Amino acid sequence: MTSASNKISILKCLSVSLLLISPLCSLAQRADILIKNGRIIDGAGNPWFYGDVAVKKNKIIAVGNLENYRAKKIIDAHKKIIAPGFIDVHTHIEGDEKVTPTANNFIYDGVTTVITGNCGSSNVDIKKYFKRLDSIKLSINVASFIGHNDVREAVLGTENRAPNAEELHRMEGIVEKAMKDGAVGFSTGLIYIPGTYAKTDEVAALAKAASKYHGIYTSHIRSESQQVFAAINEAIDIGKQANMPVEISHFKIGKPYWGKSDSTLGLVKQARKDGFDVTIDQYPYTASSTSLSSIVPSWVLADGRDSIKARLSNPVVHKKIVDEMIDDMTKRQRDDFSYAVVASYSADPSFNGKNISEINLIKGRSQSIPNEIETILDMTAKGGASMVFHSMDEADVQNIMKYPFTMIASDSGIREFGKGVPHPRGYGSNARVLSDYVRDKHVITLEDAIRRMTSLPAQKFGFSDRGLLRKGMAADIVVFDPETVNDESTYQKPHAYSSGFEYVLVNGKLTVDNFKHTGVRNGNVLYGSGHSK
Repeated sequence: MTSASNKISILKCLSVSLLLISPLCSLAQRADILIKNGRIIDGAGNPWFYGDVAVKKNKIIAVGNLENYRAKKIIDAHKKIIAPGFIDVHTHIEGDEKVTPTANNFIYDGVTTVITGNCGSSNVDIKKYFKRLDSIKLSINVASFIGHNDVREAVLGTENRAPNAEELHRMEGIVEKAMKDGAVGFSTGLIYIPGTYAKTDEVAALAKAASKYHGIYTSHIRSESQQVFAAINEAIDIGKQANMPVEISHFKIGKPYWGKSDSTLGLVKQARKDGFDVTIDQYPYTASSTSLSSIVPSWVLADGRDSIKARLSNPVVHKKIVDEMIDDMTKRQRDDFSYAVVASYSADPSFNGKNISEINLIKGRSQSIPNEIETILDMTAKGGASMVFHSMDEADVQNIMKYPFTMIASDSGIREFGKGVPHPRGYGSNARVLSDYVRDKHVITLEDAIRRMTSLPAQKFGFSDRGLLRKGMAADIVVFDPETVNDESTYQKPHAYSSGFEYVLVNGKLTVDNFKHTGVRNGNVLYGSGHSK
């Protein structure tokens, strides 16, 4: 065969080969990101299965055996878990957005969506707030409630009285506007001023205003200790009156009712049995965190700083305050305030990390409940403090977690790394559930833990395109090793990110790549169902 004939034969063979290969190539599907060889937990509570997930732009385009898919970026999950991004239903990020827009503490804990505006505290102008979020661009998605405390303060200030008809109508108008601007519901914080001054009928009226736009009622109830049963019933009753779903925030039980969580859960179970949509959320710790003023009688805090100082300086009123606080400690079965630890005290940061009993001694007072109360009132007069309260029992925490309609929440803002001595829940709530309560203590299964962090909150709050690994859903995805995921944050050393989340996608963009935040800020505002564009 001549050289020319040989070349012709080779070209013919190549042509035939290309004809055979071309149809096969045309069958290959294209994606931007392909996550392969993982154990898929789809978020619905189903058992895991081996498979792949394909992402294009901001959506999941396929889940399963995707051998025929090609992608610009291929991630080999190496049999690790592929799950929907976690939804934190109870946060307080207002004021933190510009400081840390990458929201590292949430992202490193697998959280891709947060709901803020809880405990009755929110921006009153939701439309303006969402526009600000759009301009800042966070690494996480954000939804918000409209908060009762701020609505009430906009109309009544911090006055301790009921609104008249015109004032109530103005508050209803603020709530309705917020719902039309995209709030997911109406929140209350009934231990905080000025919300604590509101009677049930006021709260129910405002809840009805939110219910018109298919909102959720969520509440930091009036009591989580002595009056907890009445407080749970009030929240459920408000939902019934307003004909709307109820979410009871950071469900817990303090002294003197340790061991009674079966009874408090029983109220929720009965409400669901009666046909009312009542769910709860929880952070997986035995300590809470809120302001120091929460243990001061609420009537003391009315009408602003000058009025507070006047009451504290009046000997007769001062004695009444101390007597009430002593009585409260007796009912709580507490011998001292060592359970109350300062997270952040701007008047004297050296107090951060110390408990009230220790601070009382530093101030030169002998140890007694009355003296420690004086220390608390001194700090309150100087602007108060953010606190960590070691007030719960581990058995109740586990019992509440076992309830299938308990969601996981952090009750945290976006942490500024290294600032103060905050509660570790702001860094490690989800990782703690996965490591401590799933892997080590076997309180709940891995699949159920993921369901509580994903599809359950998505269903409750109307995020129809999130919470599941399904074709057409938003590409919020986490990849982690269930054997190594861990919460690194502690009460003593809280500033530590969770470990184990190898990849995190938010709306299709790789936000954590090989355990490192990429700096990508691809979060969106998520609007409630009442939003009018």
